[in-house]
Amino acid sequence: MPSLAHPELAPHEAEPQGPETSPVAGLDLIHVSAADGAVTAPASTGTAQLTLDADLQRTSLGLLSAHHLPEGAVVLMDVATGKLLVYASHVEKGPARDLCAEATAPSASVFKVVTAAALVEDAHLGPDTKQCYSGGEQRINSADLIDDPQRDRWCTTLAGAMGRSINTVFARLARQHLAPTQLEVMAHRFGYGQPMAFDVPVQPSSIRVPTEPLEFARTAAGFWNSTLSPLEAAELSAIVARDGEAVRPSVVDRVVSPDGTVAWSAPDAPSTHRVVGRETAAQLGTMMEHTVGEGTSWRAFHDAKGGTFLPGLTVAGKTGTLTDADTKRYYTWFTGFAPSHPQPGVRQVAVAVLVVNGPNWQVKANVIARDVLRAYFAEHEVPGVTRPSLSAIARHHRR
Repeated sequence: MPSLAHPELAPHEAEPQGPETSPVAGLDLIHVSAADGAVTAPASTGTAQLTLDADLQRTSLGLLSAHHLPEGAVVLMDVATGKLLVYASHVEKGPARDLCAEATAPSASVFKVVTAAALVEDAHLGPDTKQCYSGGEQRINSADLIDDPQRDRWCTTLAGAMGRSINTVFARLARQHLAPTQLEVMAHRFGYGQPMAFDVPVQPSSIRVPTEPLEFARTAAGFWNSTLSPLEAAELSAIVARDGEAVRPSVVDRVVSPDGTVAWSAPDAPSTHRVVGRETAAQLGTMMEHTVGEGTSWRAFHDAKGGTFLPGLTVAGKTGTLTDADTKRYYTWFTGFAPSHPQPGVRQVAVAVLVVNGPNWQVKANVIARDVLRAYFAEHEVPGVTRPSLSAIARHHRR
């Protein structure tokens, strides 16, 4: 039977505020300016002073540009406050767009975080739940959903399946332990299909959970039927980092009128609501640590000798990769947070990166995310962390 939502778990809600009443009406995040250490954007009532870090914003835009990505977006959020430190979009050819607020990209395997949350809360599974598997690397067929000791030559835990993004494990466990309604309810709790409160309009993410068993299993594993914006992807990771509590993201610190007076200031206390229980969030964080610790992002976060680019810091994350063969668009995601456990003197951040490649690949999202995190922690003087070299990246692409 589908589970009922906890009474203390509030839905993902947007503030009922029309453009004409918003204090940041007309905010234009496509034309952001960074000068003298401040980041500003035009608004209808004056100039919006943003929460963005000028150096990190320039570095993130530089990374997207240096790799000559057809399209890319980076969001970096302070986990405690919801304030954005980076809000960067890059379009190599064509007019500039606010890609951070677009929810046209498929969620791909990022959706496994939602599926894992449902498996923990509704099916009472955990990171150590074991499952054997075969097939499903590129596509899931009906035979892949059936436990077969003769075919299932590999076994792993749910945490291992998260880290290495093993589709068949998520498909089988969802098919065996979840009803479509349960997965849909969990997706809505994480904000899918719901309006998102932010300082500019954000395209709602989409979710369609089929009831047909095979299509349901494919959806649970991240094969189509859901879309996501980079902003909401960052919030998804922030929810896990905040022990299951969502925080309203914000990018405007204050609005200054043409006469120099402050027309509006952001509230000190961010708006929050609970999405999943603390224990669920803790187990999700444990699973997501496997992505960088041993899984699909181990290579991106370590050098050729196995040394980490972020010494002394653990990173929790999730990758996603999906190809639209018709449009020749190759989507890669990375969303996560670091340090994965709070450390004294180190502010925790959530990051989301979307990279859209063409037939000739440039770089994956996890490499961009790694370098954004390097820039952030180097700026905060975390021992052993060095900044990425934009000039070295540019030279590499000129070879």
